Amino acid sequence: MKYVQGPLVYEGKAKKIYSVEGSDELVWIYFKDDLTAFNAAKKGLMENKGVINKSISDCIFKYLERNGVKTHLVEDIDSRNQVVRKLKIVPLEVVVRNTLAGSTAKKFSLPEGTPLREPLLEFFYKNDELNDPFINDEQAMMIEAVNSLEQIIQIKSLARRINFLLTQFFDAVDIKLVDFKIEFGVTSEGEIFLGDEITPDSCRLWDKHSQEKMDKDRFRRDLGRLDEMYLEVLNRIQKKWGTK
Repeated sequence: MKYVQGPLVYEGKAKKIYSVEGSDELVWIYFKDDLTAFNAAKKGLMENKGVINKSISDCIFKYLERNGVKTHLVEDIDSRNQVVRKLKIVPLEVVVRNTLAGSTAKKFSLPEGTPLREPLLEFFYKNDELNDPFINDEQAMMIEAVNSLEQIIQIKSLARRINFLLTQFFDAVDIKLVDFKIEFGVTSEGEIFLGDEITPDSCRLWDKHSQEKMDKDRFRRDLGRLDEMYLEVLNRIQKKWGTK
């Protein structure tokens, strides 16, 4: 089916969202080259970041679909554009941690790289003005970020399933999945689908052997070689998993 891009609907930190002509159930996503960190307090650009991230996210979403996870991905358009299902986004950033790193390691005064006995699942309220605060299940229901306890249970179950699958996906290319952030949305029929993206922007990825960082922490911490590492992640994924 041929899709036609409509007017711009919304522009975020990493993507532009357009309508799709003739459809109320689909939207068109364009991946930008912009870099942001610390709630956009730090900004930059990386040439072809959008191309690399879209390719990585496409491959991961197709892998998850093959393994029974419903995602918003409908069709690739070209190197920067895709058509996806229109979702009512649940205003929660769902974070799954397998290894302590970043602010969580600092919060508990534990060494970065400390392995966790079980994955740690956390919710953060998607609200830039409040700096995306950490919230628990009851708070999520209080502010009506979710509509029921059952929806929270569904989201947690999906997040744990995705973590299991992604750990295997990255392990196969000698990358340790330290942690990641995902977002979910609800279709017009009320089904929960995985939305947004899964890329080195939204994951902490370390080389399994050297422990070298291969994600946006290289931008956050001014480590350099950001484009090289994003491209290395893509190359490893495509070599193992192809583009299907």
